[in-house]
Amino acid sequence: MTQRKLVIVGQGYVGLPVTMRAIEVGYTVVGIDLDAARIANLRGGISYVDDVSHDQLRAALATGRYLPTTDYADVANFDVAVITVPTPLRDTLPDLSFIEASSASLSEHLTLGATVILESTTYPGTTEEMLVPILEKGSGLQAGRDFHVGYSPERIDPGNTQWGFVETPKVVSGVNAASLAQVKAFYDELVNETVPVSSPKEAELTKLLENTFRHVNIALVNELAIFAHQLGVNVWESIEAAGTKPFGFMKFTPGPGVGGHCLPVDPSYLSWQVKRKLGQNFRFVELANDVNDHMPQYVVQRMLELLNEDGKAMKNSRVLMLGLAYKKNTGDIREAPSVHLADLLRGYGATVSAVDTHVESHRWPAGIDCSELTRETVAAADIVVLLTEHDEFDLGLLGEGSTLVLDTKNCVPATSTRVHRL
Repeated sequence: MTQRKLVIVGQGYVGLPVTMRAIEVGYTVVGIDLDAARIANLRGGISYVDDVSHDQLRAALATGRYLPTTDYADVANFDVAVITVPTPLRDTLPDLSFIEASSASLSEHLTLGATVILESTTYPGTTEEMLVPILEKGSGLQAGRDFHVGYSPERIDPGNTQWGFVETPKVVSGVNAASLAQVKAFYDELVNETVPVSSPKEAELTKLLENTFRHVNIALVNELAIFAHQLGVNVWESIEAAGTKPFGFMKFTPGPGVGGHCLPVDPSYLSWQVKRKLGQNFRFVELANDVNDHMPQYVVQRMLELLNEDGKAMKNSRVLMLGLAYKKNTGDIREAPSVHLADLLRGYGATVSAVDTHVESHRWPAGIDCSELTRETVAAADIVVLLTEHDEFDLGLLGEGSTLVLDTKNCVPATSTRVHRL
């Protein structure tokens, strides 16, 4: 087993599973994260990533080969570094400040023969046009000659028990042949299959293509759901029926909007780069953004209609939201439609509470009361809206009483006329 030193910058939903796998195959890993609360939890054996259990984390710590830290001094003499930091949008523009800061910090400790790999989602050209110059400037070394650089898009799907980090093929690239060989050799130790491409630009575009495909198709069924409701058609039944076709159709389902670190952000990186470099609009992405961004408003509109039919106003109503995370069985609330939805509801004068045991307490959104899913909390609400179908939710409770329910996921048993679908 190798005893090489690996640095993973970012210990979140992407970085922590990679960390656990690297320790499993024999690496000594320094896990960098600037969130001091998270680092303290990791050192105490408390995992906040649903795909990594407390026991798995504690076993990693027990090897003596895992150091969670906020201090870049601990990365000295690393052999491989993987950057898995966030790349959010700020005022609709790409924010690469986390990549810039982490690469600058790593460059101070870069040595001959080391390898640096970027996994963060970004526009084509970032690795060669931004990462490489920062690393070269800070180290005085030359990429491709003195050290290796590559890009490998993350493909972590939180909560997916079938396709985890090891089972999902890993796209790999390098700034030259030697770098590609090093990047591929590294991931060959961690995953079942690697897929080399000719340069980092192709690898960067691969990630954006995957998520733009999903984003556009989700927008299609979201808009279809709106029109189907107005036409009096059960869109969910039609989607299930279409899904029986064994060719030419891929099933996507509607929802309250898109969230996480991918769909609300990644396609905009691509459209931004097309606009910046080519002076053209990526019309599919812009249309999909418009549809998906307005789904929380549509959910509020449906809730207003349901309350109005019940002789109630949204003002002073008690709203119970089930699920804050953007995805089932995870605690990730980045860009989650639930947060925007709660803001809209409070703007109408509603009192908003939510149930989600997956979300870390220090990341719970302000202005939303933390609640539990019980008969009493359901009965006390004027309307319940299901946003995330966590497995632990006893959805049977929602059809037992007289409380209005709006199910945006088509998961609540249709046992009552008080339950309505998106």
